[in-house]
Amino acid sequence: MTDTQLLPADIPLFPLSGVVLLPGETLPLNVFEPRYLNMVDDARRSGGCLGIIQTRPGGSSLMPMLAPIGCLGEITAFEETPDGRYLISLHGLTRFELVEERDALRPYRIAHADYSAFSDDLKDHSEPRVDRSAFLHLLMTWLQGEGLTIDRASLEAAPMSTLVNQLAMKGPFSSGERQVLLTAQTIQSRLELIEDVIASRLASRASGPLH
Repeated sequence: MTDTQLLPADIPLFPLSGVVLLPGETLPLNVFEPRYLNMVDDARRSGGCLGIIQTRPGGSSLMPMLAPIGCLGEITAFEETPDGRYLISLHGLTRFELVEERDALRPYRIAHADYSAFSDDLKDHSEPRVDRSAFLHLLMTWLQGEGLTIDRASLEAAPMSTLVNQLAMKGPFSSGERQVLLTAQTIQSRLELIEDVIASRLASRASGPLH
């Protein structure tokens, strides 16, 4: 899909805290709430797309406030478990701006999406410019300090764009940091933001607590 005109204008929303989806990446989800089981059923009958969007403070437990930008995902894998859960995989298509929510006779939320600011998401992208060896050293130092076990061989084998996006989605970042990484206009700017966060964390760790 390479044309925003082919994308759905109104999309069902799957609000999640601390979870983002990026274009070209895959997000596995374990769906168990009845309203979201209903949402997946409806999405599979009408094009297979839904929007992943972060929640933010405010609103209620059933209707939390939402971040202004999310990502449209297409259901590419589906499995129903014996206990009635859905195990799905979403492939990220493009980011969107949440324009407004629609009044809908559904148990889940539906919003009008504007893709115009992210038309480049549907195009091929060049790899970001970086000293890969230096970046991997910085990354390994940070992740090991976070107590995470990392397979360096898999990091070295991954395309840099995949590595950057997977870090944004799965790395030990806060919800707010994930949202900033999601909204970065290019893969290059996302990489630079990640480098800035890592450098800040390492500097803070080196300085230690103040007495």
